[in-house]
Amino acid sequence: MQVSTATKVELVEGLVAAGLQQVEVTSFVSPVWVPQLADAAELCASIFRKKGVKYPVLVPNLKGFQRARAAAATEIAVFTAASEQFCKKNTNCSIQDSLKRIEEVIAAAKDSQMAVRGYVSCVVGCPYQGHVEPEAAAKIAGKLYEMGCYEVSMGDTIGVGTPASVAEMFKACKDVLPVGALAAHMHDTYGQAVANILTSLGMGIKVVDTAVAGLGGCPYAKGATGNVATEDVVYMLNGLGIKHGVDMDKLLDVSERISIALGRPNSSRAAKALLAARTDVKQQEG
Repeated sequence: MQVSTATKVELVEGLVAAGLQQVEVTSFVSPVWVPQLADAAELCASIFRKKGVKYPVLVPNLKGFQRARAAAATEIAVFTAASEQFCKKNTNCSIQDSLKRIEEVIAAAKDSQMAVRGYVSCVVGCPYQGHVEPEAAAKIAGKLYEMGCYEVSMGDTIGVGTPASVAEMFKACKDVLPVGALAAHMHDTYGQAVANILTSLGMGIKVVDTAVAGLGGCPYAKGATGNVATEDVVYMLNGLGIKHGVDMDKLLDVSERISIALGRPNSSRAAKALLAARTDVKQQEG
């Protein structure tokens, strides 16, 4: 499905208006392989940039970085995997070769004074390899940090993680890089994402990647659902009394609009319940 640039602009600006301090805007992947993202430069040029908010973009290689820099991006994100087989499927190269690509990109980013965030996919399990050892994930995270990534997001790409496996993974990571440089990126395929995030918080992780309405997935991991829904995480944080700066009502507005625009059901359990309750209240008042 092709989503209009205007809809993407509305999504990004709506998330910022709801209080999100960092929104990954787009990805400068090849438009030949991912035509849905062919408007990356146009999108970057179209959004209003609020002071104090980060607007990173994903880049797969040096060519992608050059396109991002030309589009006036101020922060980029790079990615690799803890699974050799997944890395070859996702980036068409080995982990070692992907790290070489990333090293080139980070060097170029430093020359342009651009911040770099890193992602590691399949940190607890892989659709091709199966189980991924915690030390394997930690090793890759450490390399990205050493190269210059200010933060490394550890991704349970296929959502097979449980609180136990996620805890073991982060325990291994904390042995090789500061906990303040780690982030959690949990997909909700098996309904474990919120539990895994709660475990991550207990281990000192303070940054969590989320997706409004639970959007997303991975074309190289059949059956994998999107990243954990932003609304589900915000609902949990509210219950824990943890301050986060996100306005749930505004977030729900964004969630409802993008779900309608995409013509798909909202994947956030919290959003569905809260939106239904909101409708009931309006009907009673009307």
